[in-house]
Amino acid sequence: MGIIKHHLRSKNIPNYRILYFQIMKIRKVNLTDKDEWARMRNTLWPSSIKEHLEDIEKYFSNFEINIVEGFVLTRSGGKLCGFIELNVRNYAEGSSSTKVPYVEGGYIDPEPSGQGHGKQLMNAAESWAMENGFHELASDAEIENSGSIAAHKALGFKEVGKSVCFIKALKQS
Repeated sequence: MGIIKHHLRSKNIPNYRILYFQIMKIRKVNLTDKDEWARMRNTLWPSSIKEHLEDIEKYFSNFEINIVEGFVLTRSGGKLCGFIELNVRNYAEGSSSTKVPYVEGGYIDPEPSGQGHGKQLMNAAESWAMENGFHELASDAEIENSGSIAAHKALGFKEVGKSVCFIKALKQS
């Protein structure tokens, strides 16, 4: 930001407008990201930071079964502002494959939201899936989350079904 500002002033351009931009970068998540990753996970899935940190610690210890790969979106300066988590499931609605990479969750902070960064994170997920020999990528959205459904469709996902899930506790006799 300062370089652009200085460059425009040094040219003595009358009535110039200072342009501010940040360079965003997508990379694999690493252990130093754990606090910011937990913050974003807690925004997406409110529970407790402690639970999210435990999941993240398990991921880096190779004990977390719900996250196989993660990517983060970083601002210039290194602060995180988005993530996407992938798993490989044995089944995904609409797929005939026995192993399917699955987007378990994705999030972008409100400030850079709407600038195509979700698509960039999804591109990273797709690249990872193809590099690992997969031919499909699956995901889901809550039925009432019209924003997520629209985003999935805009990213090229095809809706393959809607469901309401049930569970019943069984009484032991």
